[in-house]
Amino acid sequence: MLLRLMMGLIAPTSGAVLSQGQPLAGVNLRAAMVFQSFALLPWLTVQANVEIGLKARDLPEEEAKRRAAAYLDKVGLDGYEEAYPAELSGGMKQRAGLARALAVEPDLLFMDEPFAGLDPLTSANLREEVLTLWSDHEMPVHTVVMVTHIIEEAVLMADRVIVLGSRPGRVAADLPIPLERPRNKRDEGFDRLVDSIFEKIV
Repeated sequence: MLLRLMMGLIAPTSGAVLSQGQPLAGVNLRAAMVFQSFALLPWLTVQANVEIGLKARDLPEEEAKRRAAAYLDKVGLDGYEEAYPAELSGGMKQRAGLARALAVEPDLLFMDEPFAGLDPLTSANLREEVLTLWSDHEMPVHTVVMVTHIIEEAVLMADRVIVLGSRPGRVAADLPIPLERPRNKRDEGFDRLVDSIFEKIV
């Protein structure tokens, strides 16, 4: 819900969502989103699924094809451009969703529990791949906002963790993650941060 509000996919019932200090009206064109459910159109090829966001932004057809192919290559789907979603594993579907989001070259990338529907090994591999992409200075994304219910995942990936309370929704804690990268789950500092966040969940 929160990411959909920030993306402009739904309107707030009260208050306002601000983007660069101005109320957000409609879809946030500075941002792109990776969905938990993959959200691929089953009747389109992988290439066409990635191109759809580019065509919606009126990118010329040849540029859309070139950029979609480039980002499919970045996420490890080179050679699968003509495949359909039904032919892909869960991890490959999420890679296609990531390529679609990155292809519009957003400033902001929203990720809604992107690894929740995957098996543990695929989840671990994709986390590492996302961190590798994030460290690539040629990537246009400046900020990633990710929702997760897994505390270890938050500490592994984030520079800042915001814990949300419920009923009513509110910020329960706002914690910086000062660990250097790459991070090791076996470090004492990692465990201390996980325990600290766990204590703040209300």
